[in-house]
Amino acid sequence: MQRHTITLEHPTDWPGFRTAARALVQANVPPHAVDWRCPADAAEDLFAPEPESSGIVGNTLPGPTPHAPSLRVSPDFVRLCEQLILHRDPARFTLMYRLLWRMAQGGADAEAARHDPLDADRMQAHHMARAVARDKHKMHAFVRFRPVVEPDGQTLHMAWFEPDHYITEANAGFFIRRFTQMRWAILTPDASVRWDGRHLHTGPGGQRSDAPPPDAGEALWLTYYRHIFNPARLKLNMMKKEMPTRYWHNLPEAALITELAQTAHERSAKMVEADATEPRRRIAGKTARA
Repeated sequence: MQRHTITLEHPTDWPGFRTAARALVQANVPPHAVDWRCPADAAEDLFAPEPESSGIVGNTLPGPTPHAPSLRVSPDFVRLCEQLILHRDPARFTLMYRLLWRMAQGGADAEAARHDPLDADRMQAHHMARAVARDKHKMHAFVRFRPVVEPDGQTLHMAWFEPDHYITEANAGFFIRRFTQMRWAILTPDASVRWDGRHLHTGPGGQRSDAPPPDAGEALWLTYYRHIFNPARLKLNMMKKEMPTRYWHNLPEAALITELAQTAHERSAKMVEADATEPRRRIAGKTARA
């Protein structure tokens, strides 16, 4: 059987994947006869065969067979794939196409691919989608902006983040909604996004050295963090679960965590032994209604 190598334009090329996958299904090409990759993968593989068909515009995809299966999927499956393609696992394209091809074949296997929660492919797909969703949430929580004065005198708030998956551009909408009036830029190893107050600009990835160093505002934030830290409520294991240590080297407050955690027990004991304090001002109670 002829093999087909599909080279997408970039790791999150959802339109390219949809075009190629639809053509392959209608040509009745089974999943094991398709190799999916991106230009970076092709450049690194010196012994890979030359692509016979590609999802990139200008290349030829196989034509449909005389009895091509009808291809209809639910909106939920489309949304699932839009999340899956953001995952960093190179096998994500094969998994998406295998589910799509199974759905097009009809019968019990198609129903399992569509609805069976215990189907192996569906379970793997949803597990990967949840990993992407968690990574998006961590980006929301752990991005730290630092102000930089540009040549035109305006302030640009810049941040460096290292996501586990290809979520940078997909996550930009959250920061636009939250910081609409602020000019900001987020740099990651995979891509960069910049908001000028009206338009979003995307660009290539960067390096940690491209981000600005600590400033006076960061020192103020660390002072605030030190004062609001409550040693009596410290649960280190839970904190590491919610804020994994792999993020710490990019978080200013992480420099204080070890020190504060080591002294938490002693500080808690002093809080218990301390005398009770009286409030500086008493708040009058509510008067009873007549």
